[in-house]
Amino acid sequence: MTQTTNRAIFASGCFWGTEHFMKRAPGVQTIRVGYSGGHVKNPAYREVCTGRTGHAEVVELTWDPSVTDFETLARLFFETHDPTQVNRQGPDVGTQYRSAIFYLDDHQKEVSERLISLLERQGLDVATEVTPAGPVYPAEEYHQDYYAKTGGSPYCHTYIKRFPDE
Repeated sequence: MTQTTNRAIFASGCFWGTEHFMKRAPGVQTIRVGYSGGHVKNPAYREVCTGRTGHAEVVELTWDPSVTDFETLARLFFETHDPTQVNRQGPDVGTQYRSAIFYLDDHQKEVSERLISLLERQGLDVATEVTPAGPVYPAEEYHQDYYAKTGGSPYCHTYIKRFPDE
């Protein structure tokens, strides 16, 4: 099947760290942090932090398909957080920090499930949800491009190579 979109939605703990790594990936054109996967329209950060909205902190990105593809970005997603942690990433705890791929088409779903299967064959107990995408509500402006604005660096995300070279 031909990929029909060049947009992806990933949740891997605090969106600041996910954004930090994804924005450096070759071919990524736009990235914004926000909230998705919940039942409250236009939630605010304070609401999401209560865990009662059902939303996860996400990054929504677009890329140039002549430079990269969904699989490359999904591999980066799995290699920049711990996909075995349930409802947390490092010191950040709560359902808003869960690991999830909100897929936009069958291709994204199939690639995500195949990559999870590869990780499970390596002995990882992957907790990443693979869920149909819904609305993405942008986070407040001060969350956008957070580490570039503050000079900080990720405290929950590090790069760990998880896939063998093929």
